[in-house]
Amino acid sequence: MIGYLARRLATGAALLVVISLVAFVLLRTAAGDSIARNILGDTATPDQILAKEQELGLDRPVLAQYLDWVAGAVRGDLGRSFYTPQSVTAALADALPVSLSLVLSVLVVSGVLAFAIGLTCAVRRGWLDRAFQVVSTAVDAVPNFLVGLFLATLLGVQLAWFPAVGYVSPERSVLAWAISLALPVTALALGAIAGVAQQVRSAAIGVLRQDYVRTLRSRGLSERRILLTSVLRNSSTTGLTMLGLQFVGLLGGSVVIEQVFALPGLGSLAVTNTTKGDLPLVMGVVVATVLIVIVVNLVVDLVVAWLNPKARLR
Repeated sequence: MIGYLARRLATGAALLVVISLVAFVLLRTAAGDSIARNILGDTATPDQILAKEQELGLDRPVLAQYLDWVAGAVRGDLGRSFYTPQSVTAALADALPVSLSLVLSVLVVSGVLAFAIGLTCAVRRGWLDRAFQVVSTAVDAVPNFLVGLFLATLLGVQLAWFPAVGYVSPERSVLAWAISLALPVTALALGAIAGVAQQVRSAAIGVLRQDYVRTLRSRGLSERRILLTSVLRNSSTTGLTMLGLQFVGLLGGSVVIEQVFALPGLGSLAVTNTTKGDLPLVMGVVVATVLIVIVVNLVVDLVVAWLNPKARLR
């Protein structure tokens, strides 16, 4: 297990370096010389723009700028925003809890419901299973931002059952926090539940056909015990792997959902500052996002490896 963990950590570190380099080069190249101009305004003279670029180090080669950024990031210094005196670390500290609350809530809700639905459909292969197939296909075909707009309009504006926009910190009220995330979590979770439940259903059907399951039944074990101890354990690796893959899509979808529900998370921070060319803040969001993906997928891989030791050989 230690060797398996070391390989996963090395892969994650390499992924972080590659993505940060590609993101930095693309962002810096796309911005060109417009960063200093945007900071100073349209009335800035060429000399003022040049002086600002020298002050920010934007006149140096892109690779040299990236290495400077890496040197600071290794020390925990992600720099400061080009437009405000706020540090990138402080901006991330404000936005990160919002995005983590949203995405991790979706992950938990999706995992619990998907495994419950998948196992139920695998055991009861009648009208319930057929209805799930139809509903999951329909859910997969609808983008989550359309679901979010529908929920915000119907349940948030027309019926006023939930707040249509905004975020409440759990430090103020846990109940108000849960209510403020109800609609965004629902909008993101529906697609994830459908995808993961399909995988759990297929895997559970395959397990239920195995000879050892029939042997356990012949020994008088209850169906509930067989499902929870044997079927769930042996079919969960497929579902967990799918859930880990879905997590990357959830992060991407959260960018749009945060805009729909006006949540001050990483997605909103990235969209706002990308248009302005605020390189330090955007790079901070990139690093935070990649680290979240690496950690969550590492946890999923470790759970899968614990459930299925053969997975450690990959």
